[in-house]
Amino acid sequence: MTHRTVGYPAGLPDDPLANVTEPTPECPVEITLSALHGRWTTLVVRELLRGDRSYSELRMALPMLSDKVLSDRLTQLGEAGVVERDRRPGWPPRVRYALTPSGHRLGPVLQALWDWGRKPEHKTAG
Repeated sequence: MTHRTVGYPAGLPDDPLANVTEPTPECPVEITLSALHGRWTTLVVRELLRGDRSYSELRMALPMLSDKVLSDRLTQLGEAGVVERDRRPGWPPRVRYALTPSGHRLGPVLQALWDWGRKPEHKTAG
């Protein structure tokens, strides 16, 4: 029996479905990129990787982020199944945002993106 990665270059998925000629909505890479698209999204996920947060805690952690964009990003991440919103009854209502198990799996993805971008050869000319 040969090892399952024999014949595949390092870093390429060992999945016959990965041999496509154009991006598809079902592609796992496209799904991941779609969940993380938009400025500030990765920073919102980073904050939630540190633990669940209220809206105001997220605003304090990311002071340059507008209310509209934060609200949009939380909605987007919720629709992607990355973030769950927990609203507790009472006045004022208490709302906490937390990563789903799927959202927690983005931690190593963000770390890999950070590590790749930190290499000197990937710095953009400025």
